[in-house]
Amino acid sequence: MPASFAEAPRYADWRAINAQALVTGAVAAQGGQLVVKFRLHDVFSGGELGEGLQFAGTEAGWRRMAHKVADAVYSRITGEGGYFDSRVVFVSQSGPKDARSQRLAVMDYDGANVQFLTESGSILFAPRFSPRGDRVIYTSYEGGAPAIWLLDVASVSRARVPTAPGEMTFSPRFSPDGGRVVYSVANGGNTDIYMTDLASGAMSRLTETPSIETAPSFSPDGSRIVFESDRSGTQQLYVMPAGGGEATRISFGEGRYGTPVWSPRGDLIAFTKQHAGRFHIGVMRTDGSEERLLTASFLDEGPTWAPNGRVLMFTRETQGEQGAPSLYTVDVSGRNLRQVPGIGMASDPSWGPLLP
Repeated sequence: MPASFAEAPRYADWRAINAQALVTGAVAAQGGQLVVKFRLHDVFSGGELGEGLQFAGTEAGWRRMAHKVADAVYSRITGEGGYFDSRVVFVSQSGPKDARSQRLAVMDYDGANVQFLTESGSILFAPRFSPRGDRVIYTSYEGGAPAIWLLDVASVSRARVPTAPGEMTFSPRFSPDGGRVVYSVANGGNTDIYMTDLASGAMSRLTETPSIETAPSFSPDGSRIVFESDRSGTQQLYVMPAGGGEATRISFGEGRYGTPVWSPRGDLIAFTKQHAGRFHIGVMRTDGSEERLLTASFLDEGPTWAPNGRVLMFTRETQGEQGAPSLYTVDVSGRNLRQVPGIGMASDPSWGPLLP
């Protein structure tokens, strides 16, 4: 190893063990403050990959500085945006399977720094981060029937979202500008998709068919919405204009498709697929082409995208009376499947943006 941060590595030694890249760094601590410096080296060319960087902050913020270093290294090596300095909101669960207690919680992307946003009590599900990561929208049974609530992450204050009347309102998701919410309303066995403007409270109906339409998700530019519907007789994926109108079916493989979510890059749609007694997390192009299944399990569901659109997090539940949900991540290539450690039973993840 180099004797000091200023000294260049002996690249021949690192080539001998087939290292492709090397990170060197130095940390200085004084009066509760940290200064972190690092360089990224290309072992085979014998030079640095870009200029060295430096981050400063408090000792309490050491994890965020580490994540920023990781994002910079990842971006320089892969050419993709980073995702390490980000958070995930999810449903934390405890207790036996027939009497689970649920709370909204938020964590670092890797399972650290869990903070609870609600007390245990009513059934809740499908939390979604706002595009800026400052608010969370979710569905709760606390009034007896499913209703949509909006929570401010900093103050943990909550307010019920005005929605179209119905027996149940659920499956909310923000528009890319954070100003609107799209959701489902169930009435008399029929479910349609509606939208509410959060500033004015104005509501509009986006679908009107004698079928079940739910799980809407905006494209990154806000022009289109992907959703699931059984209008063709089985649960499939459709895309329509953001203001409603004619929808185009995009899923045609065997099995049933649900919980679609548009990639932040705009190039792919992730989904849950059920086929031949197995559940899968998959991705396809926005026109339905090039479908690829990334996982297979007793129950995998509810994918959410990392900010860079190259990693997915989802819920995996094990089988049997002792079956329990946990969170997993997988690369969009289908490689690097990992369980998120240290958070116990958890479900319904929603990945937020990179922290400011």
